[in-house]
Amino acid sequence: MVAEPAETLAPQRTRPAPGEDRRAARVCDPDGAEQILAAVLADVCHIDDVPADSDFFADLGADSLVMAQFCARLRKRGDMPPVSMKDIYRHPSVGALAASLVVPAPQASAALAAPASAAPLVEPVPPVAGPTGGRSHYVLCAVLQLLAFLGYSLVVASAATWGYAWISAGTGPLAAYLRSVLFGGAAFLVLCGLPVVAKWTLIGRWKPERIRVWSLGYVRFWLVKSLVRADPLVLFAGSPLYTGYLRLLGARIGKGVTVFSRTVPVCTDLLTIGAGSVVRKDAFLSCYRAHDGLIETGPVTLGRNATVGAATVLDIDTSLGDGAQLGHASSLHRGQSVPDGEHWHGSPAQRADLAFPGVDAVPFGPFRRPLHSVLQLLTVLLLYLPLAFGGIGMLISLAPQLAALARPGPTALTTWVFYVEALAASVLLFFGAIPLGLLVVTTVPRFLGRMLTPGRTYPLFGLHHGVHRTIELLSNRKFLNRLFGDSSCVVHYLRHIGYDLSRIQQTGSNFGTEVKHEVPSLCAVGSGTMVADGLSLINTDYSSTSFRVSRTSIGPRNFLGNRIAYPPQGRTGDNCLLATKVMVPVDGPLREGVGLLGSPSFEIPRTVLRDSSFDRLKEAEELRRLLPAKNRHNVVTMGWYLLVRWVHFFLITLLVAVAAELHGPFGAVALALANVLVVVFTAGYFVLVERAFTARTPLAPLFCSIYDVRFWRHERYWKAPSETYLRIFNGTPYKNVIWRLLGVRIGRQVFDDGCFLTERAMAAIGDHSTLNNGTVVQCHSQEDGTFKSDRSSIGSGCTLGVGAFVHYGVTVGDGAQLAPDSFLMKGEVVPDHARWGGNPARPMEPGDTARGGGHDGTI
Repeated sequence: MVAEPAETLAPQRTRPAPGEDRRAARVCDPDGAEQILAAVLADVCHIDDVPADSDFFADLGADSLVMAQFCARLRKRGDMPPVSMKDIYRHPSVGALAASLVVPAPQASAALAAPASAAPLVEPVPPVAGPTGGRSHYVLCAVLQLLAFLGYSLVVASAATWGYAWISAGTGPLAAYLRSVLFGGAAFLVLCGLPVVAKWTLIGRWKPERIRVWSLGYVRFWLVKSLVRADPLVLFAGSPLYTGYLRLLGARIGKGVTVFSRTVPVCTDLLTIGAGSVVRKDAFLSCYRAHDGLIETGPVTLGRNATVGAATVLDIDTSLGDGAQLGHASSLHRGQSVPDGEHWHGSPAQRADLAFPGVDAVPFGPFRRPLHSVLQLLTVLLLYLPLAFGGIGMLISLAPQLAALARPGPTALTTWVFYVEALAASVLLFFGAIPLGLLVVTTVPRFLGRMLTPGRTYPLFGLHHGVHRTIELLSNRKFLNRLFGDSSCVVHYLRHIGYDLSRIQQTGSNFGTEVKHEVPSLCAVGSGTMVADGLSLINTDYSSTSFRVSRTSIGPRNFLGNRIAYPPQGRTGDNCLLATKVMVPVDGPLREGVGLLGSPSFEIPRTVLRDSSFDRLKEAEELRRLLPAKNRHNVVTMGWYLLVRWVHFFLITLLVAVAAELHGPFGAVALALANVLVVVFTAGYFVLVERAFTARTPLAPLFCSIYDVRFWRHERYWKAPSETYLRIFNGTPYKNVIWRLLGVRIGRQVFDDGCFLTERAMAAIGDHSTLNNGTVVQCHSQEDGTFKSDRSSIGSGCTLGVGAFVHYGVTVGDGAQLAPDSFLMKGEVVPDHARWGGNPARPMEPGDTARGGGHDGTI
C-alpha cells in the first residue's frame, strides 16, 4: 500500500467518453499538444505565457481549483483527450503533460487505420432510466410512511403504559425489580424479533431486483430497512449476537465470523460471509444501492478467512475470495471480484504488493462465543433494563410535579409552580450531567487502558475484549466532541481522555468536532498538527479470534483533511498534507514534507501559493493578538451550543408532561401522539435555530484566514444547530421538505437515503436526483490556516453513489453519475450524463471496474 510518487508513475490515460472517437484518445504531435495546453492554461490563469517546463504549482502558483478549471476546459475541446487531476499531479508541467498524451506516429497511424467496425474496448453505457414515479406515488409514499410511524408509536406507547402500570403495582423493591426484569426482557425480545418477523412477512427472501422509489414495493423496502437498522441488536456489533441476528434475517454466515460495522446489511439473503472472515468498522456492505430513481439489490460475497478493512464500501455484485483482503479506505465497484488470496486496495480497488497487517489467531474453546453472548444478554436484562425502568419510577418519586400529572384532580399544568420546578429540574439534569460525564470520560477509560498492553495479542470475547469495548464506548462521546471541537478547549479535552499531544502549539482549530478512536491512551498527535472533521484513529487489528492494540501516531506540523481513517501502521511523518478521504500508506518510506491524495495515495505538493496567503498570521506576535479574540468568540459559540440544546431539552420535557396529563382521558393515544410531536417539534425547532443563525450571518463563498471573524461565525453555524434528527427522515419525502426549509435549493422528488450537506444554503440539487447513504456534499475546505468555501450544484437526475464525497465549487451536470466511495475534488465540472468515479474522481466507463482495478508495479 505504498503511496505513488508523482514522478515515478507510469502514465495511464483516461479513456474517452462514450461515443467519442477512441482514436483521439492520444495525440501524435507533441508540439501541437504543448501549444494547446499552454494556451488553455494561460487563459485559465490569466497570464501571457506558460513555459513548457514551469511547474503548475511551484512556478505558476496554480492550485487544484485552478487546475480543475483547466481540465474542464480541455474536456470541452474536440481535439484533445480528457485530462484528470491525477494526470495533473503526475505530470505537473505543460511539457510533461503533453508528452504523456503522445503516442509514436506509427502507432497513431495504425490506430487511425483500424476498421471502424472493430469491437469497442468496453460495453456501451446503459440507457438512462426515466424519472421516478409521479407525484401521486410520491404523496402516497409519504402518507404510508407517516401511518407506519404512527402505528409503531401507538404499539410502543400501549406496551409502555401497560408495563409501567404493572411494574408500579409491585409491592416492595424486590417485586418491582423482578417485574422490571420480566417486562424489560419481553420488550427486548419483541423489539429484537419484530424486524425479523417483518422482513420474512413483507419481503420473504431478498433476490436481485430493481424497485422504483416511492412505489408500494419501495414502501415495503423502507419499512423493513428502518426496522432492521433500529433493532437493539445493532448495538452488539462485533459480538456473536450481531452475526446471529444477521443469520435470522437470512444472511449466510459461516462459523467464527466477526462483523464490527454498525451499518447493517439490509438485503441479508444476498449476503454471504465465509467462516473466519472479519469485517472492520465503518464498512458498507448493504447489498443494495439507489441508482437513478431505482433501488437495486445484488449479492455481496466474502469467502473464507477474508478481511474487509475499515471505512470501505462494497457495492452490489462484488466479492472477495478465500483469504482475500481489502485494505482500509477502499472500495469494490459493481462487478469487481478479488481472487483468492489476493490483497487489494484503492477506490476502485486494485491489486497491492503487500499483505495488510494481520493478527495471529488465538484458539479458544467452542463455548467462548455462546458464553459471551449469554453474559451480554444477562447484563442487559438484569442490569440496564431494570435501571431504565426503575429510573423512571425513581424520577417520578423524586419529582412531585411529575407525579402530580398522574393523579386525579386539578391539573398541575395550570400552576406556575410546576413550570418553575420543571425549569429548575431541567437545568439540574442537563447541566449536572455534563461535569458528571466529563468525570467519567476522563477517568474510567484511562484507568481501564492500563489493562491493555500494546503489541500483545488477546482473545476476542474475553475480559480484555470487554475492557477494550468499554473504553471505546465511553471515550467517544459525540456531545463532548462537538462542544469542545473547533476551539482551543479541544486539545485539553483530548489530552485529559488520554491523547499524547506532545507540546501543544495552539491554533484555536487544532481539531474539528468529529474525531474518534478506539483507545485514546494509544493516540499521539505531533505539535502543530491540525485536523479537520472526520478523523478516525484506528488502534486495533483483528483476526476472527483475537485482537491486538497498537499506538497510532501522527507526526508534527501535519494537516489532515476530512474523513480520514488513520491506521497504526501509517507511514507519514513530519510536515505532511493528508487530503480528504486519502488512503494512508502503511508501508514504504516515511513520507515527510509532501502531500498525499487519493486511494491508493500518490504524492502532491505539500502546499501551494494560494494556501500560504495567511502564513504571516502564524507568527508569534500576530498569534498573540488574534488567538485570544478567536477564543472569546469560540467560548460564546460553546455557550450557544449548550443553550440551544438545553432549551430543546426543557421544551421536550414540557411536551412529555402534556402527554402525561392527557394520558388519563386519551390513554396510550396521547403518548403515541406525543412521540410523533417530539419528532416534528425537534425538526421544526432546529430548522428555526439554523435559520436564525443564517439570517444574521448568511452563508456566502469565502476565502479567508481561520482568524477572520467570518470564519468564526461559520464555526458557530457548524456547532450550534443540529443535524442528527435528519437521520429519521432518510428515504422519505419529508427530508426534502426539511432540506428546503434549511435553505437547500432542492428540486422535486429527490431521493435522499442518507446524504449530509454541511452548508445547506450553499448547495443546489436538481429534480429526481438520487443521493445514497453516506454521501457528503461539503461546500468548504480548510488547509492549514486558510478557509475556503463556495457553492456546489448537483444537476437533475444525478446519482451520488454510497459514500461519495463532493467538495466545494463543484458542478455536476444533469444525469451524471458518481460511483461509490468517490472523491469529487473542488472546482470539478462533470458533464451531463457522464459517469465519474475513483478517488480522486475522473471519467469512467462501465468496463473500467468490471474487469478489476488492474495492477501497477509501482504500488
